This record gives sequence, C-alpha cells and structure tokens, in this order.
Amino acid sequence: MNLSADEVRHIALLARLGISDDEVEKFRTQLSNIMENFEILKQVDTTDLPPTAQSINLENVYRPDEPTPSLPPSDVLANAPGQEDGSFKVNAVLE
Repeated sequence: MNLSADEVRHIALLARLGISDDEVEKFRTQLSNIMENFEILKQVDTTDLPPTAQSINLENVYRPDEPTPSLPPSDVLANAPGQEDGSFKVNAVLE
C-alpha cells in the first residue's frame, strides 16, 4: 500500500507534526513500508485463536518481604535541603 504525499501530510497534521517536503517523502516511504507489513499480517489465519492481550503468560515476581533495620535519621536527612526536628522541611504548597 503506497501512501500519497497528501495522506502523509494529513497524518502529520493529526499528530500535530510540522514536517518539511523532504520529510514528507521520507515518511511516505517509511509509512508505506509499515502499511505493507500490516497487509502481510492480515493474511495470517487467526480463526482458531482465542483473543488475547498477551502472547505469553505474565507472572508477578515478588521477592520475599523481609524486615530490615531502617537507616538512622541522620543518614536519611544528610542531603535534605531543609530539615526541622528530625523531619524534612518543605515550603508550604497550599495556604
């Protein structure tokens, strides 16, 4: 499927991209190649395949939750730009 220069300009407009005439030709070629690949994929018989969002099973991998000692407050606050009474001090966001 070959896209025309006008179609490429329309796609660029939809994507809010400003492209030059040289880029139109470059993207016309690239987008046409992509569309040809989709045409090839359309030929694959998927009638017996169930719909799926993933091609492989996903598993959450968690490490065992083991309590560890926390850092001392002096280490935690060492690089804080502001601190007060052992806590981070930040400027008020709301009045």
